[in-house]
Amino acid sequence: MSQKSLANARQIAFDLGARPAFGRDDFYIGKSNAVAVGWIDRWPEWTAPVLILQGSAASGKSHLVAVWQERSGAHKICPECLTTKTADELFALGHALVIDGLDPWLGDREAETTLFHLYNMLKEEQRTIMITMRMAPSETDFVLPDLASRFRAAPSVAIHAPDDMLLASILSKLFCDRQLCVSNDVIAYLLPRMERSFAAAQKLVRLADRRALSEKRKISVSLMRLVLSDMQSK
Repeated sequence: MSQKSLANARQIAFDLGARPAFGRDDFYIGKSNAVAVGWIDRWPEWTAPVLILQGSAASGKSHLVAVWQERSGAHKICPECLTTKTADELFALGHALVIDGLDPWLGDREAETTLFHLYNMLKEEQRTIMITMRMAPSETDFVLPDLASRFRAAPSVAIHAPDDMLLASILSKLFCDRQLCVSNDVIAYLLPRMERSFAAAQKLVRLADRRALSEKRKISVSLMRLVLSDMQSK
C-alpha cells in the first residue's frame, strides 16, 4: 500500500459498534421508567399471565427484558415464531416467556391465533409472559376480538420520555458502552439542545463516536456542537 493510500485509510472511521451492558445495575431508573421497573421487581406476583411493556424505540424495553430474563429464567421467543410454531410448542419452552417487539405481527391472523391459545394455556397453568410493543394495546388494531379484549385488560406499563437526570445517565452510559470518556460539561451542553428521546440519544452518541474517530478528536463541547448542527440540518 502506498503512503498516500495508507494516509487515506487512516481517515476512515470504522464503526465497530458498542458493547451495551444489560445488567440490572446498568439500568438507570427515573420517573419515566420507575413504574416499569417496579413491575419487573414484583414478579412472580403479577396479576395476570401477561405483562405488556410499551415504549418508543430505544426506550429501554429490551434492557428490561434482559433484566427480567435473568430474574425469572424466561425463554425468549422470536415474534415470527408465532407463525411457524404451535402454541403447544411455545408453551413447552418454559415457565416464563418473552416476546420482544410484537407490533409487526399484530394484525396477522395466524400469529394472533397462536398467541391467543398460548395466552389461555399460560393463564390456566399460572405461567407468565412479557411482551414488548411500541404501540399501546388500546391503540392497536387486532384481527381477533378475543385477543384484543385480553390484551387491553392486561397490565400495560409504559416507558415515557426521560427527564434530565435520566437522560444524563443514559448519555453517560451510551458513551461508556463505546469506551468514550466525556466530561460533565459535555453532558450539560447536550441536555437542553438535543431531542429528548432515547433513540435520539443513541444516534447522537453513534455520530459523535464516528466523527471523533474520523477527525481523531476527543469528545468535547466543540465536537458535539458540530454533531448537533449536522443532525439538525438533515
